[in-house]
Order: sequence, then structure tokens, then C-alpha cells
Amino acid sequence: MKPSRTALLLLLLAPLVATTATAADMDIRLEIPRLNVAEYHRPYVAVWVERADNSVAANLAVWYDVDMRDGEGTKWLKDMRQWWRRSGRTLQMPIDGVSGATRPVGQHQLSFKGGQAPLADLAPGDYTLVVEAAREVGGREVVSIPFSWPVRAPARKQASGSSELGAVTLSLKP
Repeated sequence: MKPSRTALLLLLLAPLVATTATAADMDIRLEIPRLNVAEYHRPYVAVWVERADNSVAANLAVWYDVDMRDGEGTKWLKDMRQWWRRSGRTLQMPIDGVSGATRPVGQHQLSFKGGQAPLADLAPGDYTLVVEAAREVGGREVVSIPFSWPVRAPARKQASGSSELGAVTLSLKP
């Protein structure tokens, strides 16, 4: 029996349709608040996606003092304790497309396109977006936002820190 052209076409297109169905866009907006302190230093910030078992599924951003001579800025990455224990200590900094300089006070946007790294490797399931900030002569704070992957409908979730981080917004689009 000879397969029809339609059946062959569907067989060839099935992997493309499956990939497109799981592709989604992720936008993260995070605020670094203005603090009224005598000695202010920009915070180190790590942004990552965690699986339900708390293992790291994807590192999205690590902001630290990249300009210090002899890589001295990496010395304080361990102050972001949660990220450091789960992923940071196994990484070789800098990481292309992930690490960068600290950011000033204000709103900052991270955007990731579905089907591209680092989201391309996310299997279907429940995850948590985690943002951690630590500041020299300051505090440390972690903000978490749970979400499900793949995204079936547009979603917008928000959480807020109380000192080192302001509002963190996660927007997901199928």
C-alpha cells in the first residue's frame, strides 16, 4: 500500500509543528531600587530558571563587576548564595550571553525568544524563575515566581522584593 502525499507531508511537518508548539517568549522586568544609604554599591544579580527539584534548568543572567582587574569581580559571586550553591560554583565566568556588568538603579528588561537558547532545552513541566541580588555593604534578597512550561496562554506574574530588589515581572507568551 502506497502512502498518500498528504500523509507524507504530515509526517515531514510533524517535528516542526511540535517544536513550534513548545516555543514561547519570556520577558523579565526587574527593578533595582534606589536605596538611601551612606555607601552604595551596585548589586550583583543572578537570574535563573529552576526545576521543581530546585536544580538549575537555565542561567539567564549574571551581573557582576566584570571590569575588575585579574577577574577579581568573580570573588564576590558566592555572596549570591542560593545561585552559587545551585549553579555558580560549577561555572567558568564570564559566560557568553549570560554574564555582564552590574546595572544601575532602575528598571531592566531581559527578553528570551522561544526555541532559542536557553529556553530551547526546557522540557514541559513546572519551573520557578529566581532572581537573587547581593550588595557589598548591603543585603541579599531572593525573589521567586513559579510558572509552567510550555506556555499555553499569555501570562503575567509579579513578585516584589523588600530591599535589594523591587518589582520583578515575568511575562510569558505562547
